[in-house]
Order: sequence, then C-alpha cells, then structure tokens
Amino acid sequence: MAELAEVKQSRQLATLIDHIRLTSFPKELAEFLSGTCLFDTCLMLVFQPGCRPALVYTESDDMSPALNTYLSRSYLLDPLYNVLQKGAAEGISRLSAIAPDSFSKSEYFQSCYQAFDLVDEINLIVELEENSYFTLSLGRKSSLGSITRTELNRLQEHYTILSALIRQFWLSNAEEYLPDGKSRSTLAQALRTFGCGVLTRREQEITALILQGHSSQSIADQLSISVGTVKVHRKNIHAKLNTSQQNEIFTLFLNHLNEMEIRVVA
Repeated sequence: MAELAEVKQSRQLATLIDHIRLTSFPKELAEFLSGTCLFDTCLMLVFQPGCRPALVYTESDDMSPALNTYLSRSYLLDPLYNVLQKGAAEGISRLSAIAPDSFSKSEYFQSCYQAFDLVDEINLIVELEENSYFTLSLGRKSSLGSITRTELNRLQEHYTILSALIRQFWLSNAEEYLPDGKSRSTLAQALRTFGCGVLTRREQEITALILQGHSSQSIADQLSISVGTVKVHRKNIHAKLNTSQQNEIFTLFLNHLNEMEIRVVA
C-alpha cells in the first residue's frame, strides 16, 4: 500500500510540474497537497508592498463575505500579514504559532476570521522576491479536527520542491494576478497613520498592536515597557478617541482606511 501511495504521489508531482507555466498550476497544487494533508479550505495569495493581497486560488468558485472582507481590508490585522511585514522566514507554521496571545479576543477575529469556522490553519510561506511573498493556507474545520504532526511533517518534506515550483509558476504568471498601477495604494500605511494628530507616536504603536490582538502583557513584552504603562496608554487612547471598547476602535480604523482609499482614488 505504501508503494502504491508513493507511485500515486509521484504521478501527481509530475502532473504538477507539467502545469508549472500554466494558470491551472494552483488547482493542481491543491490537488497534490490533498494527498499529503486533509483540509477543508485552501487559499493561495501573493502579498506585495503597498498592495492588497492578490488572490491566486481558493477552492470555492464564489468568494464568501468573510473572504471578500479579508481581501479588501481586514488582512491588515491578520497575524500572517503582520508576520510578513516583519520579514517572515520562509517555511511552514501553524497560525496558532504566529498569532498574538489574545488573537481569539481581537475584533478582527470576532468580525472576520471567526466566519471562516476553522479550528486549525497551516501556512506555507514562499518568498518570491524581497518583501514579496506567496502564501498558501490550509484550513481545517471541526469535522476534521486539528492537523496532525504526521501531516505537518509530510508538508515539511515537500516544502523545498514546492517552493521552487511556486517561484517558477510566479515568474511565468505574475501578470495574471498583479493589480495595475492605479490600484497600488498606501494601504500598508493605514496602521501607522491611524490616530495621527490625536494620538502620540507610542499610543499609535500600541493601538496597532491592540487591533492585531495583542494583550497588555504581550504589548509590554514587545515594547519593553511595564504592563501598568500599557494600561495607562490604553486608557489614554480610549479617552482621546472617545471610545470605551476595542470594537469601537476597530470601526474608527475602518473609517480611517476608507478615507485613505478615497484620497488615493481622487
């Protein structure tokens, strides 16, 4: 049985290589991965500086409201996106390993990510060029449970060859997915400029971490300040923004993002 499985996988790999310069490659890649790891959702994106994520593949022909929201704006608060902004290393990791400690309590989780109904997610990151990344996310719902260590190890074994194939695919097909020049905007600056003129630089920094789902302790650790200092900053942020809850800050942030987009279009 093991030999038959290896033969089948070798044939799937050969088919994948045959499609390396075609737009059908992402679908064949998903098919190949299905023989390595069970999953309910498969999402392939390309992240480039100053651009929304470029959708390369999703298993569904129709985008869900949650995915549409993610691609248009909520990705800015996603743990994967923020890891990429810090120069993430290539490889494979669980979302739980890169998410902030209070991710499940964040407004982004409650208003967007939770709608995907996932209990586990594995992310494969391939650097295409400096600050440009191809990401492949495999999600599992409750019916399948968490991705096993064996499945994760199998993905790790295939990573080197898959990353090489993905780069070759992108070299041949980038034009099919990249936005035109007019759609490139200052979206990546949204978190950095939110609250400008109202909040201090430190308060802006803390607000960005709050929106991403970091607890006061996590913020204190990242900024090398005390938890008490973080709590004082949080109190001041709410006072200056005239808010009392995190979801209100999230709403203000989305309004700020909309204003930025309007200015770019104008």
